[in-house]
Amino acid sequence: MFAMEQNQWKAKLEAALSDATGKPVQMLKIKPLAGGACQENFGITLQVGDRERRFALRSDAVVSLPGSLGRNEEYAVVRAAVRAGVPTPMARWKIPNLLRPGATAVVLDWCEGVAIGARVLKDPRLEEARNNLPEALAQALAAIHSVEPAEHADLPLTSTLSAAEGQDACLIAVAQSEGILATVPVRPAVSRILHWLKQNVPSPASRVLVHGDFRVGNFMVSPTGLQGVLDWEFAHWGDAHCDLAWICVRDWRFGRLNRPVGGLTSRADFMGRYTAASGRQVDPARLHWWEVMGNLRWAVGAVSQAYRVLSGAEANLELLAIGRRAAEMEWEALRLIRRGPYSVEA
Repeated sequence: MFAMEQNQWKAKLEAALSDATGKPVQMLKIKPLAGGACQENFGITLQVGDRERRFALRSDAVVSLPGSLGRNEEYAVVRAAVRAGVPTPMARWKIPNLLRPGATAVVLDWCEGVAIGARVLKDPRLEEARNNLPEALAQALAAIHSVEPAEHADLPLTSTLSAAEGQDACLIAVAQSEGILATVPVRPAVSRILHWLKQNVPSPASRVLVHGDFRVGNFMVSPTGLQGVLDWEFAHWGDAHCDLAWICVRDWRFGRLNRPVGGLTSRADFMGRYTAASGRQVDPARLHWWEVMGNLRWAVGAVSQAYRVLSGAEANLELLAIGRRAAEMEWEALRLIRRGPYSVEA
């Protein structure tokens, strides 16, 4: 089936890129990429003129996750991030209606390395890279948060997560989670967590570009260190603490629970590096609120992923298995509420 579908859009891809590059383009190889639960990702090898080059092809999924951008919007965000100095594969071209009507595909530079979270944290060949990652990730996040609405009003950040001028990113996050929960069965723990979040909303913060899924598993890592920040479908205007907390969510530590920032280092170490790189102070209470929210979001997201299968929209065992993680995230959010904020002072 895959070969039949591939033949249907191979010629269209070659024609579109030939027009874009002004050179003859031939697709030599294509391979589905594992690990992407949100979009359809492929590794492709192209003959562009007299050069053979590798790229990643990323297309809209059959069913989009709530709050996610389309590839048209993601294309613009990636290009803005590259200009800001973020290490991320450049988005070169976009092709509408490639894999199916209404689905835009983006061709990005190829990025070598490992992105699977458990391998990043456990592969002995990446030991030196792990030592360097906290600083590299702090620098990358500072570059992301340097993108502000005043200088980038043209960015098409249409995500339902985006805070417009005068809106509160925290309240938007609460409302978005409630909207998703309205489509799945009631979960008592989630109701309790949402009540706490509503009662403890921080004061509004200035808006910056938020990656929205800044975590181990979305970083391409080689033995020499960080090669690229991936997967921008949840980018939006919001609170920088959202990204700072998301990398601390329990599930993104892949078993290294004593290193709360992505299984790599402590909160105090990472937040100190981020402040030095960005000039932004980290508020422990705000970080705590967003970490509770992050664990709730992933619990809600896990249930939502499973319901993509249970609703009959997709047949994907990986998505169904993700739904089982919800209870762990609910437990962690409740534990954080009881414990209170962690110190982020060195």
